[in-house]
Amino acid sequence: MTSLDRARTVAEARESGSAWLRSAGVPTAEADAELLIGHVLGLSRGGVQAAAVTGAALNDRARSELVEAFSRRARREPLQHITGSAAFRSLELQVGPGVFVPRPETESVTQLALDVLAEVPGTPRAVDLGTGSGAIALALANEVPHAEVWAVENSPRAFVWTRRNFRALGTPTSHLVFADLADALPELDGTVDVVVSNPPYIPLAAVPRDPEVRLFDPAHALYGGTDGLDVVRRLSATARRLLRPGGTLVIEHGEQQAAAIAELLAHDGWRAIATHQDLLHRDRATSALR
Repeated sequence: MTSLDRARTVAEARESGSAWLRSAGVPTAEADAELLIGHVLGLSRGGVQAAAVTGAALNDRARSELVEAFSRRARREPLQHITGSAAFRSLELQVGPGVFVPRPETESVTQLALDVLAEVPGTPRAVDLGTGSGAIALALANEVPHAEVWAVENSPRAFVWTRRNFRALGTPTSHLVFADLADALPELDGTVDVVVSNPPYIPLAAVPRDPEVRLFDPAHALYGGTDGLDVVRRLSATARRLLRPGGTLVIEHGEQQAAAIAELLAHDGWRAIATHQDLLHRDRATSALR
């Protein structure tokens, strides 16, 4: 029995749950504890904090559900798998086993694509290759509602989640396609303004340190061959086919890959190749012109 089994109030649950997660090596134990309690009780994080201050009580059902939720998180299952949702820009996406959990870093990559779309007159076109949960495509479609956006995914397990998110958050001008990115959307060849992707880019030998990534994110969304760039090479070819002259490619990548990707793109004939940093000043994305 853990001390959480004996918690009688929200404050006690927060204290004992935080301690449990800290002992399991969870780096954001206090925040995760409040989010898990909020998930079980139907409260915001601020609501959990208020309930702790006011001495709100826990019933047996809630305590049992909390023990199960904290047990899963202590095994380093991603918080988003337990709550079933992941925040991305203004969206709440449904996620779970089989789909990559979107990261905050990808929000800034999405902004690069949004900035390009905002400058295109008329009805701009964007394609998100390897969309996963649909995060990038749905952000583009919701934030630039006059744009036409296509999302492409080829993993059956991930596509379950993509379809759910498109049903909940899709717009009249957003389109979901099950296809391999190498063959996707030939009917759009030469007409797209922006191609954006967060492809699998981790080299096979570079196993991620975080258990949440190593044990729970799908390998299909993580690993990109020996040097991590196998999918990027296919992405470059597909983007050149899809984009109009002057169209923009935006690729997310690892912080050590900017030079290799710039060289790859230059070899393929891309122009105006530029590296972009994330909020922690790490090389996070590369853009280029067709």
